[in-house]
Amino acid sequence: MKTKLRLAVFFGNRGFFPGEVIAEARKEMSEAIVKAGFTPLLMDESLTRYGAIESTQESKKFASFLEEEKPDGVVICLPNFGDETAAALACRDAGVPILVQAYPDVAGSMDFAHRRDAFCGKLSLMDVFLQYKIPFSVNTPHVIHPLDEKFIQQLKDFGGVCRVVNGMRRCTVIALGARTSAFKTVRYDEIALQKYGITVETVDLSEVFGKANAISSDAAEVKDQLKSLHDFADCTEAPNESLIKMAKLKIVIEEYIKELEADMVAIRCWNELEVYYGCAPCAIAGILGDVGVPVACEVDVTNAVMMYALNLATDSSSTILDWNNNAGDDPDSCILFHCGPVPNSMVTKKGKMVEHPMFAKSYGPGCGWGPVVTRLKPGEFSFASSKTEDGKFVTYFGNGVVLPDEIESKFFGTCGVVTIENLQEKLLAIGKNGFRHHVAISYGKIAHILKEAFTTYLGYDVVDLP
Repeated sequence: MKTKLRLAVFFGNRGFFPGEVIAEARKEMSEAIVKAGFTPLLMDESLTRYGAIESTQESKKFASFLEEEKPDGVVICLPNFGDETAAALACRDAGVPILVQAYPDVAGSMDFAHRRDAFCGKLSLMDVFLQYKIPFSVNTPHVIHPLDEKFIQQLKDFGGVCRVVNGMRRCTVIALGARTSAFKTVRYDEIALQKYGITVETVDLSEVFGKANAISSDAAEVKDQLKSLHDFADCTEAPNESLIKMAKLKIVIEEYIKELEADMVAIRCWNELEVYYGCAPCAIAGILGDVGVPVACEVDVTNAVMMYALNLATDSSSTILDWNNNAGDDPDSCILFHCGPVPNSMVTKKGKMVEHPMFAKSYGPGCGWGPVVTRLKPGEFSFASSKTEDGKFVTYFGNGVVLPDEIESKFFGTCGVVTIENLQEKLLAIGKNGFRHHVAISYGKIAHILKEAFTTYLGYDVVDLP
């Protein structure tokens, strides 16, 4: 993770504006992109006057530049009032997110030789882009210098938008096992997802069991996987037989991820894995999450997709939790919980592997080893969830804070007390709109990034929470 994005820069100009400012803009915008942590891509300045685009013919040169470089995003830089039609023709086939920036004029330097009029030019460019149906991103203030710290942050946020849009236009999720019949809360429509570029590949659990059981317990790769389990959690109380089963299962899941070129997994974790195979997949999900492959419980395919979206937006790990318990009498707080599929990067300390008490109680001891007991680390986080309905992909998202509040030690699984503004109203909206009890989370305050990516570029339906 921590992707090094490549951003191409378009410089707009009109002949009667001061052209020498283009050279300054090339340096300043390049520096800003580097400060944001990305790589700037600039067309050779010798190809046009000042390296800017002022005409239809020059727009073709920039379009060819984009085709050759295949950037992750485009930044339109307006040092002056640029030619908006040339910009539209240059960028209409970019196929990636576009951020529009315009330079401010400087008080005291507003004579004809120095004024920029980019303030006006940005409005004209947006008008023409809308006519051409070219999606683009803009921010406030309307005009801003590239080296302003606010714009550096805008670039960082735009990087998140680029990762989400480019990653989710074509992605694959493995549904590992059929939906458990009783869990109608995780129903989904494959064809609706495919309409948005999200492919579902299905794998039957019987095939998974057969492949796992065919692996020798003495194989070198099993030993490697056992080490990864011990590195991930305190496994001292777990039977070696159960750990070996987890190691084999992880080998098989990773083979499917590679074979199907999958970006995420939704697994049927209830109850055949425990009853007929002999372990729970919680720790496996956490380990894969730490290397950037989200794994959703209970074949929750649409929330595996939201986990992936959060991965891309934050460039870090995500997990899936239940909206599970109230936290005392505070209306804006609750406990988020799951059995333990949480990456180590998201918890306070290495957890302890335990036997799932529900399986031990229902099916007898020994079959449910795999959950991990620990606590979510304090900090700002973002949450998201989704569903398919009437052929549409419908989402919601928001921000919150994981609190350092203690939860009694006997509380099973991985969990944390969170505070979310207007939580009661949000829960009401979530329930009335038919969203599931699961929610995907990742650390960082990035709900605005998801909103921009989902609404401007990907065409998802968004339910705005109160």
